[in-house]
Amino acid sequence: MLKLKGLKELLCEEEGMGTVEIILIIVVLVGLVIIFKGRITTIVENLFDKITTQTNSV
Repeated sequence: MLKLKGLKELLCEEEGMGTVEIILIIVVLVGLVIIFKGRITTIVENLFDKITTQTNSV
């Protein structure tokens, strides 16, 4: 009877939910980066070009 009570408490525990949610968010972010890799690269290159151009003029 005591083992059954411990098993029931273990199944009702919600402490692991935060970890699962964080892992899902990371998976979604990595997926978005893979999908939009070309656009992200273009934006970053354009940003660094502007920074280089503006710092040369100062």
